[in-house]
Amino acid sequence: MVRVRKGDDKRDRIMNAAITTFAQNGYHQATMAAVAREAGVAAGTIYLYFKSKDNLLISIFEEKVQGFIDEFHSQLAQEESAEIKLRKLVQLHLLEMQNRPDLAAVFQLELRQSRHFMSAYPKADLKGYFDLIGEIIEKGQQQGLFRKDLYLSAIKRAFFGAMDETVTSWLLAGRNYDLTQMADPLADLFIRGLRE
Repeated sequence: MVRVRKGDDKRDRIMNAAITTFAQNGYHQATMAAVAREAGVAAGTIYLYFKSKDNLLISIFEEKVQGFIDEFHSQLAQEESAEIKLRKLVQLHLLEMQNRPDLAAVFQLELRQSRHFMSAYPKADLKGYFDLIGEIIEKGQQQGLFRKDLYLSAIKRAFFGAMDETVTSWLLAGRNYDLTQMADPLADLFIRGLRE
């Protein structure tokens, strides 16, 4: 296999084409030939970058989630209050999914249908995202805003799970409302439960 760099334009085109194709046709129905057509490359070219359709799906997950985490860290660094950070994280997450509905569909619906993905990448693989949530909650505890008796591991997963389910519900409802309008009620629910 030819060694290629992340950030390679053709590789990025293939990943973006895969997101569109998987979202429109479903992961199992989508073919690598359809991804190649969408990307404007020869079918064999994909295999220079990705070993298989599963590998392509997993690469989308790994790279896009890491991109979100990096971007969210950058945006949240501008805020001092943990409450504001938590509220902003919900807003950023929902806005990102609303602005990228094909990617949201791949994350929320298609990834869960890949047996290979679900066995190779359990929820624990969102560790970077969970760590970000945990950092905010711990900062809130240090600031005296959040209770000290919280079971942090459960809170991180519950918080992420609530955002995750909110996006899934929006997709299943046909995306017929503004997803970001759910940000404040969702953040309020958790912040009230976390407060001293």
